[in-house]
Amino acid sequence: MWFIWLGLIIHSLNVAAQWIDYPSDGLATLTHYTLPKDYIASCGCTPSSTHYPTAALSQMAYGSSNSYGPACGRCFKLTLINPVIATPPFHPSQVKSIVVKVTDLCPLSQDGWCSGQANKPNAAGVYLNFDLAYPSNAIPNDFFPSDEKTYGYTDFGVWNISYESVSCLPNWSGARNAAALGSVADLGTGVCCPADPTGNVNDTCPSFSDQSGLPPDTATSNTPLSFSTDHRLLLSFVVSCIIILLIPYI
Repeated sequence: MWFIWLGLIIHSLNVAAQWIDYPSDGLATLTHYTLPKDYIASCGCTPSSTHYPTAALSQMAYGSSNSYGPACGRCFKLTLINPVIATPPFHPSQVKSIVVKVTDLCPLSQDGWCSGQANKPNAAGVYLNFDLAYPSNAIPNDFFPSDEKTYGYTDFGVWNISYESVSCLPNWSGARNAAALGSVADLGTGVCCPADPTGNVNDTCPSFSDQSGLPPDTATSNTPLSFSTDHRLLLSFVVSCIIILLIPYI
């Protein structure tokens, strides 16, 4: 059994080394998915965050394979360029942009739009994909340009975009609503959604996959925690003791 555990440890280290270190601005693709209103996604951002523009980020840029990652809470200005697939090519006459907050992760796939890795871009030749929560009351129905007369449909599905990392405060439309900022309090350290992460360890989520320590406390201040820090420490101690006791039998 020991070699299985060793293999898992090595695999974890390899995965951690593959997170994409992307620049603050660049090119990406944009898809969209359905996110129910008031739904608590991977980061654990408050239900009210869904009342404003949010997006999932492709896994290797998100920085974790589940739960929270360093991208949680970050805000980006996304600007539409043109559809990835359109024959003949479609070039919108109006430039449209939107500022989104990352609240979810788009799982890594073999060849989907969220398949970008540090050494392999997706099918559009870029490494990042933003999956916009859309349709949404927070985004106009006509946000995506279309030409139904020419193409026979209104949704191109996948767009080439440019992205720019921006401060959430005050650029994100939910910045003025305290209920839309931070993470769900009663989930304690199982979630992490900073109001305005800067990259500093005190306000930016670690990678849940890398198990790099407890995240900063991003819970909204007006909701009491249901699981105290003392209880979490006690639970961690008990789990550690159990693991130590089980080692001789592994």
